[in-house]
Amino acid sequence: MTPRLLSLAWRVSRFRFWIYTGGTYVVGYALGMDSWTAFFNPAYILFLLYFFLPANLLIYGVNDWWDQETDRFNPKKDVKEYRISEADGRDLLLLLGLAGAVSLALLAALDTVGKALLLSFLFLSYFYSAPPLRFKEVPVLDFSSNMLYVVPGILGYYIASGTLPPLALVIAGYLHVAAMHLFSAIPDISFDAAAGMTTTAVLLQERRSLLLCLVFWSGLAVLVIRLADFNPVSLLVLVYPAVPLALLLRESLSIDRVYWYLPYVNTGLGGLVFLLATLRTVAW
Repeated sequence: MTPRLLSLAWRVSRFRFWIYTGGTYVVGYALGMDSWTAFFNPAYILFLLYFFLPANLLIYGVNDWWDQETDRFNPKKDVKEYRISEADGRDLLLLLGLAGAVSLALLAALDTVGKALLLSFLFLSYFYSAPPLRFKEVPVLDFSSNMLYVVPGILGYYIASGTLPPLALVIAGYLHVAAMHLFSAIPDISFDAAAGMTTTAVLLQERRSLLLCLVFWSGLAVLVIRLADFNPVSLLVLVYPAVPLALLLRESLSIDRVYWYLPYVNTGLGGLVFLLATLRTVAW
């Protein structure tokens, strides 16, 4: 791969968001394993590498390709993300082809259940942005299709344990990614509306969207605290419902600024879950 392609892959894959697929996979794997030595499993390492770069290249490459018209209204592409140009077109398609080929090749390393999980990830990753389904423009389906970020965790759990995770964990994951998606769409309301997109955030507008985020994250907090048997550490999850609540109570707070701190919160709390899940498998 040439330096130019590597540079484009780095920019399109949105490095700050790698943790949303790679981190989810790692946490799911840690929750499913029964010994820390499972980290030496070649399958774990193979999919770890996949969910950090190729998977994100696929998600955001498809997004950038099909959002070229709508992205021209959004200044975020010039500040926090990369705006692809016409000159990038051929190279981006090549990168997408490579990411797709790697994804399909990995099916050979999985059994029937694993194949179904990876295919569901690919389906959601592609049709979140691509027509004719383009979930991102359909209210409710936009945040629900964000389950694509939970699937790596489910697959990680399955590879480690040979079983699917408890339904409560999956529901908790759904509530979190649904809230994250809706929360991230709020700063884009005016730009999406100008582009003719009717997202859930556009439909509900800011305050009602924040209220729905509060509901989702409150549900997450209840589930996590109960699953952890009311361990005091689990109370840290309350930071999530606190965010939309603070924005609802203090209009002077800027959601544009708050949103960019959430990746750090997700990384910190996800890392804590990973650490605790790993320590429970260590024989002292």
